[in-house]
Amino acid sequence: MEISLEQSYAAAIPELSVPWRAEVPPRPELVWLNEELARELGYSPDWLRGEEGLSLLTGQIDGTTAQAYAGHQFGSPNPQLGDGRAVLLGDLVDTRGNRRDLHLKGAGRTPFARGGDGKAPLGPMLREAVIGEWLHALGVPTTRALAVLSTGERIAPRQGVTPEPGALLVRVAASHLRVGTFEHATWNLDPEVRERLVEYTIQRHHPQADGPLGLLEAVTRAQAELVAQWMLAGFVHGVLNTDNVTLSGEGIDYGPCAVLDVHRRGAVFSSIDRGGRYAYGNQPGIALWNLSRFAETLVPLIGEEPNLAVEQATAVLEQYEGWYQEAYGRGLAAKLGIPPGEGVQELGAELFALLEEQQVDHTGLFRRLGEGSAAALFRDSAPFEEWKVRLQGMRGDGPRAEAAREGMARVNPVIVPRNVHLDAALRAAHLGDPGPARTMLDAVSRPFELRPEHAHLEGAGDGGEHFLTFCGT
Repeated sequence: MEISLEQSYAAAIPELSVPWRAEVPPRPELVWLNEELARELGYSPDWLRGEEGLSLLTGQIDGTTAQAYAGHQFGSPNPQLGDGRAVLLGDLVDTRGNRRDLHLKGAGRTPFARGGDGKAPLGPMLREAVIGEWLHALGVPTTRALAVLSTGERIAPRQGVTPEPGALLVRVAASHLRVGTFEHATWNLDPEVRERLVEYTIQRHHPQADGPLGLLEAVTRAQAELVAQWMLAGFVHGVLNTDNVTLSGEGIDYGPCAVLDVHRRGAVFSSIDRGGRYAYGNQPGIALWNLSRFAETLVPLIGEEPNLAVEQATAVLEQYEGWYQEAYGRGLAAKLGIPPGEGVQELGAELFALLEEQQVDHTGLFRRLGEGSAAALFRDSAPFEEWKVRLQGMRGDGPRAEAAREGMARVNPVIVPRNVHLDAALRAAHLGDPGPARTMLDAVSRPFELRPEHAHLEGAGDGGEHFLTFCGT
């Protein structure tokens, strides 16, 4: 079996990548293979498990590259980032006609390594796989893992002093074009290169867009939709730097990310976000800030009159709030089992204020709301019961109420990758037992189903509110 990979990105904009090959891992072994995704890409899972397949999954093929990009990290510009420990294996057209990137993390040092060893630990690679599969199952645009492999080596720890098992993650993405890609091109390359980058991005992701201004609008709409879905799911990305904002509208780089247990606007689970810049409730505003940095890279290409170009770009960005609120309101209405429209946002705001005040579980509330048992989650249920009267007035009775409950069960998950349970699974893998991580991957892939074998993963567990994640990806 042979499915050749193309190098369309390197061919279109060679200035933004360098030829580079992954290091040879000493004893690679598959820890987990995403068989469903493999078939979607056109690969036989059995072939991927064989010698040729392992060569692909470990990057031992011709034509691979390391990509250059820049970015604003925690608000400060960094002109040179790039794939410090990763290589782009190439791209292909999958069985559904979509072009997808295959990307390898943990591939060893590259010219963009900035002093690092280029290695990746097993736990964070499995975390990225779990988060990606969960978001995908919810219908949220996301990159996904095709495979996680152990490398057979011990690497320097990202925290503590004990060496960690090395790993590789094979990531599948619509592409790896980021806001940081445009920042690098703007800060370091000629206008002609930036024009080619615009053309390639439009062709690959937003073919209906008309030039740089149309591209800005398409990317802004995509990000508004994405972040709205994150907020409804209780997902906290944790490190929304501009190099982690894709132009396709997919989520990417799930390092210090987590999912809410108790609903808290100020929730921060990242050890490196000491100021709370990327707290749960800040994500919509941060997305607009990042999009503004994208707009700055496009202004010189929008038109010859700078002031007019700024006005046009600003006019697009000013629509972000409306697009975000529309997406958020539509999704919130589905979670509450009511028709979208006037009053939904206000009803949701009141509910979330109650959740935060009484420290109620975000996921558990929505699931039990559909089951009719949510009041038991509140210390003082009287305010909730008053709120529920207004909800029922918007929902109606009889067949409409029953249809609403059925719809809520399809959009409100039973299973989310709870901090405590996911951490326990990753620790087990670190110690040589990948079984709990595989169980977690199976559970999050069908998150709306009540399955007895996964009942232990439904609740929050102890200590999740004070949980910290570390940037290991």
